[in-house]
Amino acid sequence: MSDKNTRTFSSLVVDGMERAPSRAMLHAVGFNNEDFKKPQIGIASTWSMVTPCNMHINKLADAAALGVNNADGKAVIFNTITISDGISMGTEGMKYSLVSREVIADSIETVVGCQGFDGVVAIGGCDKNMPGCMMALARLNRPAVFVYGGTIMPGCHKDKKLDVVSVFEAVGARANNQIDDAELAEIEAKAIPGAGSCGGMYTANTMASAIEALGMSLPNSSAQAAISNDKRLDCERAGAAVLELLKKDIKPRDIMTKAAFENAITVVIALGGSTNAVLHLLAMANATGVDITLDDFTRIGKHVPMLADLKPSGRYLMTELIEIGGIQPLMKILLDKGLLHGDCLTVTGLTLAENLADVLPYPENQEVIHSLENPIKKDSHLVVLYGNLASGGSVAKITGKEGLVFTGTAKVFEAEEQALQSILNGDIVKGDVIVIRYEGPKGGPGMREMLSPTSAVMGKGLGKEVALITDGRFSGGTHGFVVGHITPEAYVGGALAIVENGDTITIDAENNELKLHVNEHEIARRLEKWTQPAPRYTRGVLAKYAKLVSSASLGAVTDNLD
Repeated sequence: MSDKNTRTFSSLVVDGMERAPSRAMLHAVGFNNEDFKKPQIGIASTWSMVTPCNMHINKLADAAALGVNNADGKAVIFNTITISDGISMGTEGMKYSLVSREVIADSIETVVGCQGFDGVVAIGGCDKNMPGCMMALARLNRPAVFVYGGTIMPGCHKDKKLDVVSVFEAVGARANNQIDDAELAEIEAKAIPGAGSCGGMYTANTMASAIEALGMSLPNSSAQAAISNDKRLDCERAGAAVLELLKKDIKPRDIMTKAAFENAITVVIALGGSTNAVLHLLAMANATGVDITLDDFTRIGKHVPMLADLKPSGRYLMTELIEIGGIQPLMKILLDKGLLHGDCLTVTGLTLAENLADVLPYPENQEVIHSLENPIKKDSHLVVLYGNLASGGSVAKITGKEGLVFTGTAKVFEAEEQALQSILNGDIVKGDVIVIRYEGPKGGPGMREMLSPTSAVMGKGLGKEVALITDGRFSGGTHGFVVGHITPEAYVGGALAIVENGDTITIDAENNELKLHVNEHEIARRLEKWTQPAPRYTRGVLAKYAKLVSSASLGAVTDNLD
């Protein structure tokens, strides 16, 4: 393939006498004379031995490169960073997690823009890789396909399937003397058997599914095990698909329309996906120039039921969804019901409806995906709450299993570590609302996930008796009565900053309200006395992030145009 139209960017780097120095350097990395006539496709690999989520992606990048080269393109593999939420959870290091999404987006944009790649295959494994990749692809707007690295296989203990959240909850069970040190050590050793992303409908599998529904991954890309022939072939096909997108001049912004984002939101709701999807889809839409707001999640959520009985609130793992056909049959169900926009373009070059035309239904006796007539919840589990504690909005994950309304007494903590210790020590009791503040995008900085305290609550057996609210966020593995993304955050003077021990708080998922039962005069008096804490970081990436980052209600992005 040597058409100049498919080499819009690489031709500027390698064509002509004056570009001989560039070609000389590329000869050294394996280019031959014929390669200079081919479209150059960057393979953005998030390989790292930092985490099992990404430890295999070097091999997937090789497969994607093979797909490009066999389709008469020239693949160039490059790396970007990853961090591990699961490893850093509950530590100061977790503050870098959401920051890494921005670093990943910036780094992919930087390499592709600098090197003059004509198209991109981006391969992500862990939570922030995926939206980071997608933000970069949207900014660059060059023909591209995203590939998910795939889910992990489950561990097993006493005939019960395990994943990383099993270990977090086992810590709470140990603190409650329900298991001993030996059993905790057994669960720890068995939970993560190899490569791949966390096994439930946590953030990685949620975002992979959302991106497939968005049209930016090949059909069924989200429902494949990390170590499988299906995933290897998925990568090869993605490499070839980018060349076809180049021929047809189909770019990410042609695919990532408002209707496509609505499809992604719909599928996330039906799957019972992570609250992080709200944050990341807002960020991806911002990078694309598409107007998606918190209120779109409410509008769509009124009509879309939660159908998937998947962990953390359900019974099944992603591997069991793979066994019955992945998310394609679910999307066909939603399309037939008129809940998806079938005319949206996808990376196949076909519309969503065309991709789904021949998809077979789920097996009759499967229990992973409920029918529309028998939903787990008749509307969305992602509930956007407003009120005097969240005038800019907040996001709750309410599956209905916790109830829909919770009123309790505030116990206030200035950081996640303080709250976790109080839970493990037995200081949290039935009727408490755990308030964790100064964990927002600016105040943390970095908006840490609260998986350690929420898992400790579940492990203590308090999941239906205790609530937790925060200006931080939650892991996709979190379940229970929890509200995050509270805006304005405490650090910028949101009402969360002036909550006191003993205040009464109501979380109302029926009326979409988060209310502090303190009168307006008293709230104003407290706010007048409040002073902003000194920044926790004054130099380095966290300080830079804190200065640039937008509100969580806008996606917590650092390149916001407003």
